[in-house]
Amino acid sequence: MRFSTKFRAAIIALAALAGVSVATTASADSGSIRFSVLKAGIVVGGSGGSGSMTFKGRSYPISIGGLSYGFTFGASQTEFRGRVSNIRRPSDVAGVYAAAAAGAAVGRGAQAIVLTNQNGAVLALSGRQAGLIVSADLNGMAVSLR
Repeated sequence: MRFSTKFRAAIIALAALAGVSVATTASADSGSIRFSVLKAGIVVGGSGGSGSMTFKGRSYPISIGGLSYGFTFGASQTEFRGRVSNIRRPSDVAGVYAAAAAGAAVGRGAQAIVLTNQNGAVLALSGRQAGLIVSADLNGMAVSLR
């Protein structure tokens, strides 16, 4: 059975792409991240905070900002900590992370979430929340290096 030249070229291109994909994933690294976020709102909410990311033994200051829209009432502060993965350089953590969320906190509570940005960076976070807030909303969080 003879394969056409175009078919062979397509197979070779696919194999090359697979090799690049494996090499790219293999060169990605991870680090730790921690930050504090204050969220408040009535229907439209806003959030802001700061923290740091540790990557390859160095600490990088980060800032957090965000908006939410939906059912939001109250205010809370959450201390997040976790892992950032699939990054090659510190600037990969910068970007916009989006999520749909629902929750409530009266006094103290816990949260856990996994988010991905446009650079492919993955944040796996858990945190302790304090305050009085009820929400069912769409929200976005922008992370930037300071």
